[in-house]
Amino acid sequence: MMNWEQLLSLKRFGDTHKRLRKEQDETRLGFEVDYDRIIFSSAFRGLQDKTQVIPLSKTDFVHTRLTHSLEVSVVGRSLGRQVGRQLLERHPHLGETHGYRFNDFGAIVAAAALAHDIGNPPFGHSGEKAIGEYFKTGNGASLKKQFTEKEYQDLCDFEGNANGFKILTESREGIEGGLRLSYATLGAFMKYPKESLPKKPTKHIADKKFGFFQSEKEFVKEVADELGLLQTRKGKDIGFSRHPLTFLVEAADDICYTIIDFEDGINLGLIEEEFALEYLINLVRDTINTKKYQALKHKEDRLGYLRALSISTLINEACKVFLENEEKILAGTFDSALLDKCKYSAQIDDIIRLSVSNIYQSDEVIEKEVAGYKILQGLLDVFVQAIVRKDQGQDTNYDRLVIKLLPSRYREMGGSLYRRVLNISCFIASLTDGNALRLYNKIQGQIL
Repeated sequence: MMNWEQLLSLKRFGDTHKRLRKEQDETRLGFEVDYDRIIFSSAFRGLQDKTQVIPLSKTDFVHTRLTHSLEVSVVGRSLGRQVGRQLLERHPHLGETHGYRFNDFGAIVAAAALAHDIGNPPFGHSGEKAIGEYFKTGNGASLKKQFTEKEYQDLCDFEGNANGFKILTESREGIEGGLRLSYATLGAFMKYPKESLPKKPTKHIADKKFGFFQSEKEFVKEVADELGLLQTRKGKDIGFSRHPLTFLVEAADDICYTIIDFEDGINLGLIEEEFALEYLINLVRDTINTKKYQALKHKEDRLGYLRALSISTLINEACKVFLENEEKILAGTFDSALLDKCKYSAQIDDIIRLSVSNIYQSDEVIEKEVAGYKILQGLLDVFVQAIVRKDQGQDTNYDRLVIKLLPSRYREMGGSLYRRVLNISCFIASLTDGNALRLYNKIQGQIL
């Protein structure tokens, strides 16, 4: 059974003494420092030009990964505070003995939620697939024999969550431990605290994907040990139970993409307003003020009211499910997303189904995702092959020029081939939609 005192650890990479909550400066709390470090990072700023719904959208009101992440963070903070207040009543020693406050829970969830998409490649989830398929079925497959089974799987199933953990924690010259976030926030960030293999060993939601590359394996073990996460696998395979607050980070993301992507679809004209509003009304039928709603004359006002009410409704539902299942969550046996167990799960499924058919599979999205595949796989091929030929002493002048296009932190040729190829993949993943397109055009010889 996990315990909250360990789970709320303020420890950071490289600490030589224990950080105690009761000794924290209330004007600059450790968990709030995590939020600040993420929001000032270059990786977070890059989310402003990464796809949330529509790749390379020129429409002002469509969400990017950055606006989505900010909204998820706001919802996550509310979830954390609401749950934290109840947890401190259930476990008074956390406050009386250790000095924790309900805002701490909100700060941890807000910071982890802020970073939840920080490792996502350009062009949405198709970006992950484009990178993975380059190594699975493209020219990168020829390298398979040079990697261990798990190293190769890391590349074949390139995962934004694992790349995010790498971004947050990776040491480089002069900067040890990356952003040096608290282990509590790092734990809450890891939705899938397992390796790339074995794939989906159980039906538990924590095993749905993987959450760290082989390059971060040892540090994940250190974080998990500090937090007291339960080990779910023994021997050569590493896996852990989720940090309980991860369920709230996930719920915040689920709430936002369910409701706000849907709102984007309505604003873009991909979903008919009357049809869509009926779906949202079904979600908030128990709480809607009909008189207030009918007084709203403009579409954006009606939509805004239903969006706010829907988010509030789902926040309350997620908190209710979490608190009802706290014991199972601490034992690592609660195996689904919080919203899957709420009373509005059918209405949520209806909204997601409509979003998939009308938004995510719309012609505009598919056309740009196809272009994204070509761009990302083209970039990978140029850079990976240059690295491989350099490794074999067969690099050409063109290869050397290509390598000079890499930022200095990705140009490092030390370490195993796996680490060098993974670094190239992470570089491609770090590009914004626009920068990926511009770099691809340059490599194709289009200077202007």
